[in-house]
Amino acid sequence: MSSGAEVMLAPTTYSFKHSFLAFKKAVMNTVEALAVALLLIESLILFVSVVFRYFLHSPLVWSDELAQSLFIWLCMLGAVVALNRSEHMRLTAVVSRLSPFHREWLETFGLMVVLVFACLLLEPGLTHASEQMAVTSPALNVPDGFRASAIPVGFGLVIFVALAQLIERSTLRSVFVSAVVIGAIWYVIDYFAYDLYDLGNWNLVLFFVVMLGAAVICGIPIAFAFGISTLAYVVHVAEVPSMIIVSRIDEGVSHMVLLSVPLFIFLGALLQLSGMAKVLIDFMSSLLGHVRGGLNYVLLGAMFLVSGISGSKVADMAAVAPALFPEMKKRGADEHELAALLSATGAMTETIPPSLVLITVGAVCGVSISALFIGGLLPAFVCTVAIASVCAYKARKVSLKGVSKAPMRQVMRTLLYALPVIFLPVLIRFCVVNGIATATEVAAIGIVYVIAYALIMQQLTRSLDFSNTYKLLVEACSLSGAILLIIGAATAMAWALTQSGFSSYLVEHLTSMPGGAVGFLLVSILVFILLGSMLEGIPAIVLFGPLVFPAAQSLGIHDVHYAMVIILSMGIGLFAPPLGIGFYAASAISKVNADHVMPKSWTYLAVLLVTTIFIALVPWISIAFL
Repeated sequence: MSSGAEVMLAPTTYSFKHSFLAFKKAVMNTVEALAVALLLIESLILFVSVVFRYFLHSPLVWSDELAQSLFIWLCMLGAVVALNRSEHMRLTAVVSRLSPFHREWLETFGLMVVLVFACLLLEPGLTHASEQMAVTSPALNVPDGFRASAIPVGFGLVIFVALAQLIERSTLRSVFVSAVVIGAIWYVIDYFAYDLYDLGNWNLVLFFVVMLGAAVICGIPIAFAFGISTLAYVVHVAEVPSMIIVSRIDEGVSHMVLLSVPLFIFLGALLQLSGMAKVLIDFMSSLLGHVRGGLNYVLLGAMFLVSGISGSKVADMAAVAPALFPEMKKRGADEHELAALLSATGAMTETIPPSLVLITVGAVCGVSISALFIGGLLPAFVCTVAIASVCAYKARKVSLKGVSKAPMRQVMRTLLYALPVIFLPVLIRFCVVNGIATATEVAAIGIVYVIAYALIMQQLTRSLDFSNTYKLLVEACSLSGAILLIIGAATAMAWALTQSGFSSYLVEHLTSMPGGAVGFLLVSILVFILLGSMLEGIPAIVLFGPLVFPAAQSLGIHDVHYAMVIILSMGIGLFAPPLGIGFYAASAISKVNADHVMPKSWTYLAVLLVTTIFIALVPWISIAFL
């Protein structure tokens, strides 16, 4: 850091700064440990609940209630961990291209926005928790305020972390300028509040296009960009108490089905730890490694199967690429082409259960999750075949010199090890589709299954390294908190849009556009590609899903069919350069320069776009097995 930064918050002394940051580290170590403990406890509660209900025929009536009460604490503590680790989802494509000076200022500005948002909601959060004390849970007979207290505690910790990061990273000048800019914006909005109110729904453009867009472009974490834009609208134009934001956030992250989000992320972490992906790849490589372009097919197949285990695209790619890419490069494959292919596989597997996007659609749009799990497989298979055809075309001149077919004995041996891995996604889908367990409970079943597998493999091979277990658990809590806070903030924004009348206005105009259902589907593809590139899949679906699904229903479009179309579209946007965050994640996992990957990505993305349009025009692909 520059010498100017060293005197950033004078007259605070260096010793005070050092002591404060040491205190912050101790606090965050405690928060991380609590979050990890909650994640483990939630997994145990849900697994025990399944055992008692299904095997012992004695349901635990209090299990769901306790799991839901602990869930919001996991969400808020995870969001704090994500802020401390700078792992909240945000758009970095613009900020990363700026000069160091402007980048540092925008980092400070973003932290100041986070600080202001948390400060403005701290008191309403305390009021909300206090009011919830009058509500008693039916099974546990405990005041609901203890559950709701997670929100003000979380915001208090956000304030603490934001202040610590400002002290650690920012200069006094950048803090002052950021405060002046935020204060000026807030004052101008307040001064012209009555004029904005007179604009009717046009004021939505200012808050949810201009203000939100500027916040996202400046690199402010998406959850806080959603939150501050909604708060500004609610306070200055809608003239609704700010506590409504807190209650909407509470409602947004309290859906029991969303508890599957941290559990499947945890499952993805265990997938890396257990070496399951490598076992699966070893089998598929022995089966297809001698075929022209065979390892590309192995990558496609592994992503298809692994996606059914972890539920997280980043976890999928991180599990598959390091195990497969070294051998592919050894055979002369272009590392940038491999990164482009990895990115394309991430985009096409968003509909494979138990994708977190599928679960989110079910939770916020009222669509059957079991139906989504059934409907998502065939569209993903069609996309896989489409990408495989591109791989076959590109591999037609690849030399197979020195590549031999694996002996049958090796194939059978690797198959024996891979069978438990192949069985896991089958188990997950079977339990959900047949009503044995919910999407949340089946995640807990999967966690216990993978732990048992890892322990058995360790006894047989002594090859697993458990030293990174705690680190992976912390990362799972961080990612969970980042995702869930986005869902909470997007729920508040969706409420504001609905109350403004924009929802009914949007439905009316979408259903009256030329082309009927086909025109609506094609427009939806374009819109959700753009949304996916800017907001990612989960925040985009939470924000716009409740608005567009009624329009699709009024045009006679099946909910599952429409869900597949928009999920595939968001996947394309998420992995499409230059804005798609998933594209940069794939490049980072592949350890290559994203600028060199970009030209090689367009062929795959074009094929995926054509395939998505085909799926949109042929509903049978999505609903054939319902």
